[in-house]
Amino acid sequence: MNIKIGTRGSKLALAQTNSVLESIKKIAPDITAEICVIKTSGDIMQDVSLLQIGGQGVFVKEIEEALLSGSIDLAVHSMKDVPGETPDGLTFAAMLPREDVRDILVSRGNIKMEFMPRGAKIGTGSLRRGAQIKAMLPDVTIVPLRGNIDTRLKKIETENLTGIILAAAGMKRLGYMEKIAQYLPIELMLPAVGQGALGLQIRKADSELANVLAKLNHAATAAEVTAERSYLRALGGGCRLPIAALGKLAGKELSLEGLVAAPNGASICRDKVRGEIAEAEELGKRLADMIMEKGGKKLLNLVC
Repeated sequence: MNIKIGTRGSKLALAQTNSVLESIKKIAPDITAEICVIKTSGDIMQDVSLLQIGGQGVFVKEIEEALLSGSIDLAVHSMKDVPGETPDGLTFAAMLPREDVRDILVSRGNIKMEFMPRGAKIGTGSLRRGAQIKAMLPDVTIVPLRGNIDTRLKKIETENLTGIILAAAGMKRLGYMEKIAQYLPIELMLPAVGQGALGLQIRKADSELANVLAKLNHAATAAEVTAERSYLRALGGGCRLPIAALGKLAGKELSLEGLVAAPNGASICRDKVRGEIAEAEELGKRLADMIMEKGGKKLLNLVC
């Protein structure tokens, strides 16, 4: 079988896709593959905020269109970039074992978040990160940040930032761990839906490829991400509001924690549910209902 694998062209995306290709070769040595770099609108429009060009989905839309058209056969996605709704005709054949879900701080002089000076300038392109930072440190200034990891790291100097917030998973996959000043605890910085997870997306009709990729599926990661994405959909995943969630499987128990916040961090609605792995989809809906009742509905009505 010969397949074409679609991916974004960043250093991180290519590293992730090459890692997936190696995994595929181990379970199916007869498969030959070609990596196809696809420029997404999120990659092309670097000088405007993600919200201005459509928010979540700007890094996957063109790749999903290539899948549907048949110009590629498999897409490798960072699940935190994927909208809650999957287009008709597409499915996720596998979720790979999850990397570290936490966010990290890279800062001048390796200063930690709790020692940030008043008025510190923190760079991030994420509403979720910005809101939670402001909840921790109301007097810091959030500086909008776009670009790949290397570009963002350089902006500490070029834009005179005190620090920037990035995902631990990307830093680890690129071998940049020595640059990390601090791993931010989940209690203070709940991650994005799907953060740290890679999903392998194919056409629903490609049963032969689905059977191959199913061997790579990591059941725990799949359950966690399923619950998180169900929560995102139940809240109305396209909303321009800080949303975070983290599923965690321990033994047979699946927990799901989520939040909705005001963009300035002044109000945060956060809660947690537990259940069995088979309830992953239902847990997301249940948590969304709880969050809405605790004040999330009011926040959603104000912004969405």
